[in-house]
Amino acid sequence: QVQLVESGGGLVQPGGSLRLSCAASGTTFSINAMGWYRQAPGKQRKLAALVRDGDGTSYADSVKGRFTISRDNAKNTVYLQMNSLKPEDTAVYYCYADYRAISYWGQGTQVTVSS
Repeated sequence: QVQLVESGGGLVQPGGSLRLSCAASGTTFSINAMGWYRQAPGKQRKLAALVRDGDGTSYADSVKGRFTISRDNAKNTVYLQMNSLKPEDTAVYYCYADYRAISYWGQGTQVTVSS
């Protein structure tokens, strides 16, 4: 059973930075893709950033140029560096992994951008 453990959320002022981490355990083979989705209050969960095995990346238009996703395969860990944060980035951020065609989710970490 794959488990995803997130860390790094919190409260930050507009223009600030946060770094999220997500460590995966319980895998034997390489993980196809890892990433972050986010869900704002009253809205649907949407992709923020994704990195595939082989390092191909995808970003939501709203975070391009501000967020950077990276992956450490040796540690089965994915990171999301978030810079120039805006109030509209406020959401619960969920770690995601695609492992052997099955989707796995973390429990979520709150990111609040407010002065």
